[in-house]
Amino acid sequence: MKKVLILLMVVTSAAFATRIKDIAYVKGVNDYQVIGYGLVVGLHGTGDSQMSIFTQQSVASMLKRFGITVTQTQIRMRNVAAVMVVASIPPFSSKGASIDVTVSSMGDATSLQGGALLLTDLIGQDGKIYATAQGPLSVGGFDIQAAGTEIQRNFTTTGRIPNGGLVQETPPVDFINNWVLSIILSQEDFTTANRVADIINKSIGDTVAEAVDGGTINVQIPQAFQSKDKVVQFISQIEMLQVVPDVVARVVINERTGTVVVGQNVTVLPVAISHGNLNIEIQAYPVISQPAPFSQGQTVVTQAATAQVTQENNSMVAINGAATVQDIATALNSLKVRPRDIIAIFQALKAAGALKAELVIM
Repeated sequence: MKKVLILLMVVTSAAFATRIKDIAYVKGVNDYQVIGYGLVVGLHGTGDSQMSIFTQQSVASMLKRFGITVTQTQIRMRNVAAVMVVASIPPFSSKGASIDVTVSSMGDATSLQGGALLLTDLIGQDGKIYATAQGPLSVGGFDIQAAGTEIQRNFTTTGRIPNGGLVQETPPVDFINNWVLSIILSQEDFTTANRVADIINKSIGDTVAEAVDGGTINVQIPQAFQSKDKVVQFISQIEMLQVVPDVVARVVINERTGTVVVGQNVTVLPVAISHGNLNIEIQAYPVISQPAPFSQGQTVVTQAATAQVTQENNSMVAINGAATVQDIATALNSLKVRPRDIIAIFQALKAAGALKAELVIM
């Protein structure tokens, strides 16, 4: 079967500037993670077994709140599962906002399919209740067992409840300290950080931004914007500024799919490449052995195989210093090699010191 090489060329130039908000975020403005412990009911015999003692204790405690007193030894059920519930609350979420929650089994339940989560408190790192969760689970898979055969798709011990959580208290958000905010780059780079600081200073007309390292730019909020209503306007202006991020020279190779991604800043020193492909073809054909007449023998059919080895002689290709991605792609495509061979060539170029880029193999 013929394989197809996927060679992607990533090009970045001054014409492709991007907004600061697309490559960075304001420190302190992020999701707030919460967690809780709850019970999922309504399972069809796929819940926790008697070995999960904490599930029995939880059921007994829950029933006691409704005026029903039972002991753990009296509880015999497989329709309940103890679960951990996690969620992320977006910053500035108001009370009553809906969020998605993820529910995962803690015990030995085999499936949460068809279950419903009972009202569960979700707490933050400070121990306060920031949200509650409740509702039917969406598992998105199945697990069927019958006659010693099991058919499973995805994982059935983890599910989600879309909009199943309600925010009860706005999480703490602290993104301004002494009227100084910090802009964090999603990918640390000293050149990009310096460019972001320069573009902010040019926009404000004053030296208010300073790159303290490769990923952080501190911005002093001007006096005219030091109020609650003006701070949002100031941050919005910074987010919409256009900057050209610097790109690290990198070649990314996925050996499983044969995908090769070459960055715009990748260069190759003058080098000569010679590559030959070795093909092995094995064919099988039947051999029939017929017995002699009146020998009372039996006809025997066997399989024989032949092997053929061929080697393609490719000419040597010289690269006189490839300065662009197009030069590299043209030189490698002229060899007419397969994806696995392209990967080997890049590894050989890196070992020879001719590839001036970082080689990342996934």
